[in-house]
Amino acid sequence: MSPFLRQLEQSSRDQRNYVVITVVACRGSVPTVAGAKLAVSGQDLLAGTVGGGKIEASAIAHASTVTRTDLVTWNLQKDVGMTCGGEMTLYFERFGGPVWEIAIFGAGHVAQALVRVLLPLDCRIRLRDTRENWIADLPEAPNLDAKATDDLAAEVEQLAAGTFVLCMTKGHSTDLPILAEALRLGRFPYLGVIGSKSKSSTLRKELREQHGLADAEFRCPMGLPIGDNTPAEIAISMAAELLQQRDRIAK
Repeated sequence: MSPFLRQLEQSSRDQRNYVVITVVACRGSVPTVAGAKLAVSGQDLLAGTVGGGKIEASAIAHASTVTRTDLVTWNLQKDVGMTCGGEMTLYFERFGGPVWEIAIFGAGHVAQALVRVLLPLDCRIRLRDTRENWIADLPEAPNLDAKATDDLAAEVEQLAAGTFVLCMTKGHSTDLPILAEALRLGRFPYLGVIGSKSKSSTLRKELREQHGLADAEFRCPMGLPIGDNTPAEIAISMAAELLQQRDRIAK
């Protein structure tokens, strides 16, 4: 393995965000060649180079603005302030950082559909239900950890800070202890409960009266106001909201 790849592997192990900048095209007088690569984390140079000097400084500054990918073409004289008048096209791609953790409690019809929407994304899903037969209906995937357990609320304490928590069990009486534990721990940026506005009112009343949790922050109903009331379209609306919240937090 090359030193460049070794450095990227170490950064991934450290859960460190980094951007790989690749020179994909050159024209005229430029300080490097197509295929040159640079990996940066913030202002730290991890490995490689795209030519040094002003072009590298500009590339590092631009990398800090990239959330996913970007492709730019710069005239080195006009855009970068260099004396050479060539052009370079650079591709920016962000990697690393904490894995997007999603915990789903419940494996019913909507959860079954939601898991299938989320699995192709860059996330890790932990799903728990009390029913073995519903767990058995889920697809197998390396980023899905699905198990049956009799004590769903006890699973909440095992979740890492930053996990998105979704309560989708058989009803509000089984969602309530999960939600109460998640609120008590206070380390989850997204808490959602499947259901209606009426269910939301009932949950808030019981959280206040039974658990002493007034003004609890959680989403119920979950999902953007799109689609119909079928499991597949509810799942899509939920996935869309999860992505929206993930990207809002990342900014």
